[in-house]
Amino acid sequence: MQKYGLIGYPLKHSFSIGYFNEKFKAENIDAEYVNFEIPRIEDFMEVIEENPNLCGLNVTIPYKEQVIPYLDELDKDTAKIGAVNVIKIIRLPKGKIKLVGCNSDIIGFTQSIEPLLQPHHQKALLLGTGGASKAVYRGLENLGIKSTFVSRTKKEKKFLTYEELTPEIMQEYTVIVNCTPVGMYPKADFYPDIPYELLTPKHLLYDLLYNPNETLFMKKGEAYGAVTKNGLEMLLLQAFAAWEIWNK
Repeated sequence: MQKYGLIGYPLKHSFSIGYFNEKFKAENIDAEYVNFEIPRIEDFMEVIEENPNLCGLNVTIPYKEQVIPYLDELDKDTAKIGAVNVIKIIRLPKGKIKLVGCNSDIIGFTQSIEPLLQPHHQKALLLGTGGASKAVYRGLENLGIKSTFVSRTKKEKKFLTYEELTPEIMQEYTVIVNCTPVGMYPKADFYPDIPYELLTPKHLLYDLLYNPNETLFMKKGEAYGAVTKNGLEMLLLQAFAAWEIWNK
């Protein structure tokens, strides 16, 4: 039996384990998907060594960047993103293995947002600076959209803070992507601190969160006529992409 799994910590609310095990059952695939909840990245190679039938892994918080030094290779987009959420495990002769890092978030996000984009969507604000925002940055770049990161504290010249979101900036940047956990269940009464009153029907608000189904970020955007979308479709599309990566 083939084995696939997820590494991260903690893994209380994992979408992947339910999705893949249901897929295996429905399609009569002789495989199982398990969660490897490892408290430190140093335990990663133990997972590989103790599971000789492991064919692929998903990677979630907080290891999307920390796992990279343990890998043998990154695909082109993933190397530019600097964050991994899929590992392909290639079994070589004499018991050797090759670990290839990929990023299916970029595929899921790009396929999900592309149908919503209009000609006036030229620039994007990315709320948050973690691994997910890096995948979104690369995905939008591939679609011809320039992005700027928004952080709570001033980091680099290319980063804006929430206080710097002036009317001029808000008019210019008509795509806004929430890449933070702000507003996620059970803290669903929170929302990113942007000037919502400056939003218009020309704005597209995309929230990587999907629980709750409609976040306050989305609701406040809709109140000013903005188009909104949550991250559920992206989640499904990145899972499809992960399966293709493992089996190509």
